[in-house]
Amino acid sequence: MKRLNFIFFSLFQDIVLSLAASLVSILVLRWISEPIPGYTPIVLRWLAAAALGTVPGILISGCSRDVKKYATVRSIARVMTAILIKEAVLVAALCFGIVRFPQTPQYVVIMLMDFILTVSALSYTRVASRLLSGRGPKPSEMASRKTALVAGTDWDALNLAAELESEGYDVVGLLSRRPEMNGRVIRDYVVYSCRSDEDLERLSWRFGGVDGLFFPRTVIEKKDIPEEGDAGEGQESVQQRDRMSLVGHAVKRGFDIALSSVLLLVFSPVMALCAWFIKREDGGPVLYAQERIGRGGKPFHIYKFRSMRTDAEASGTPALYSGDEDPRLTRTGRFLRAHHLDELPQLWNVLRGDMSFIGYRPERQYYIDQIKQYNARYDYLFQIRPGVTSYATLYNGYTDTMEKMLTRLDLDLYYLRNHTIWFDMKVLALTFLSIVSGKKF
Repeated sequence: MKRLNFIFFSLFQDIVLSLAASLVSILVLRWISEPIPGYTPIVLRWLAAAALGTVPGILISGCSRDVKKYATVRSIARVMTAILIKEAVLVAALCFGIVRFPQTPQYVVIMLMDFILTVSALSYTRVASRLLSGRGPKPSEMASRKTALVAGTDWDALNLAAELESEGYDVVGLLSRRPEMNGRVIRDYVVYSCRSDEDLERLSWRFGGVDGLFFPRTVIEKKDIPEEGDAGEGQESVQQRDRMSLVGHAVKRGFDIALSSVLLLVFSPVMALCAWFIKREDGGPVLYAQERIGRGGKPFHIYKFRSMRTDAEASGTPALYSGDEDPRLTRTGRFLRAHHLDELPQLWNVLRGDMSFIGYRPERQYYIDQIKQYNARYDYLFQIRPGVTSYATLYNGYTDTMEKMLTRLDLDLYYLRNHTIWFDMKVLALTFLSIVSGKKF
């Protein structure tokens, strides 16, 4: 019953958002063009044609029955099939004169806008449905959630995975001895081929450490991982290197380069003004470069606008920032920190490839050594680029104690296991909203 309700919810949302996309497209056409004679009847006929294409398209493709945690080849094909059926009906309505526009370019513009907006709307449906499905734990539970791998892909393995999740584990995948099963998705679980201890070690690195390897009750030893039987409908292929696909990694890097380039140009007047105030206050250097450890465990220099006195660490021992009342802050620096303007030079780090917009916050080797005395899994983070902001920053704030550092590490490892383009977009959007609302990290 719960699954049926979810399908009906997805079906309803797909139809409503698809029709909303058609409505918005024709409203935008009216806004950007000359007055259209008989506009109201045209709108009604356009929406009728959109409905005539949307409903059969969604029902025939079955895309509303195939909303999964991971985007698969089949799920993407079903969504595109539904959209193409709708667009074909709209093209027919235009060709047969059911919907008429006074100018030829308007036909091209309306179809292009409808296609783009419909793709965006149905993509939103997939993301929203995954978020509403409630499979992921709340941020407050991340720090204590243990990870697990389950051997097998048959019904016993799936039931064991469901049981482990109900007990508070984060099941990060299923194991199979068959290479052709690698990358399949069964019931929202990704299958990984594992035929040796070396394969298992590589998986452990990929997930930032695995707390438990579990076997169905019928299996006693690791060598007895079963040759899996049929676990029912839902086995699909999804190409990925880790939780983010190979295409996702390329898109993310391209996004970093494009956005950092644009923001460096847009904020260049603001950055020049910040530099002037810093120099004017005490005559010291404008930028502060500090060595941090990044991807692959390699050191790099992170750049910030200097917000503290030039002798802030004169003793030679690293000292954590203690908040707005830190006596080492300059007057200008206090303002820059309060509005996160001191981070703007990190756009250069992103453009260079030292960092990404979303990742884990890079740390100094001095503190990494201390963290690893409590949790040696910090090294797993070196698989990805550090970020200007992070999932952990949103929920853990600024880390000024070892306890907060360890909680941050747990959240960063959760991000490592689950990062996708959609996850990054969510973190980026929440960071922007937090800054706009004046939230302090």
